[in-house]
Amino acid sequence: MLVLFTDYGWADPYVGQVKAVLAQQAPGVPVIDLMHDVPAFNAHAGAQLLAALVDPFPAGSVFLAVVDPGVGTPRETLVVQADGRWYIGPDNGLLSIVAARAAAARHWRIVWRPQRLSDTFHGRDLFAPVAAALASGPFPADWLTPVDAPTVQFDPADLPRVIHIDRYGNAWTGIRGGLMPGADLEVKGRTLPHHRVFAEAPKGTPFWYVNSAGLVEIAANRASAAALLALQVGEPVRLSGSPESRLH
Repeated sequence: MLVLFTDYGWADPYVGQVKAVLAQQAPGVPVIDLMHDVPAFNAHAGAQLLAALVDPFPAGSVFLAVVDPGVGTPRETLVVQADGRWYIGPDNGLLSIVAARAAAARHWRIVWRPQRLSDTFHGRDLFAPVAAALASGPFPADWLTPVDAPTVQFDPADLPRVIHIDRYGNAWTGIRGGLMPGADLEVKGRTLPHHRVFAEAPKGTPFWYVNSAGLVEIAANRASAAALLALQVGEPVRLSGSPESRLH
């Protein structure tokens, strides 16, 4: 299957244009829209989100991941195989965390270039054809050259910042779960308690919990935590009272 993970949004034609290439070059291969509202231009937040979201996908899945503010510059392009899944995207750190956390990973540069290559839309013109070829086969061996590691590598440790705000106003952080339920979370000078589910918290009261992706999330029962606390992507957070929260 092909899995799309981008900051393209839904209001513009970009997702549709990428899907048109995939439909033409990998007919019959299922295409899943994992996420198209990755924080715009934010490869670091995208890298944390991608690593948190891949577990349900089987080996052999092909991820086309694009958060690429450097498109058209000398930045490199990358194919990664990590724990049996494939990832295609810019070499700007976006694929580095999923590779670093994998038990086994391999890396290649994309050396192939299509006849038509827009300066500003490599997602459609370069990454989509490579992803389609990987998903449908046979893959041309001369399209890639092996490299030891990505050029840009983010720290694979948990990131104590808000990395995504969903449509409900819940603020996802880059902190993985498995922390003490008794820990408090500090954000914007306010200490938030832990609750297991929304219904355990008083209505309209911010709290934190471990969401379905396994990440610590700031939420509010039947309200927008982001609005209540004036949160934005990049907001720092801190867990206290948990010996397992070894965060930088």
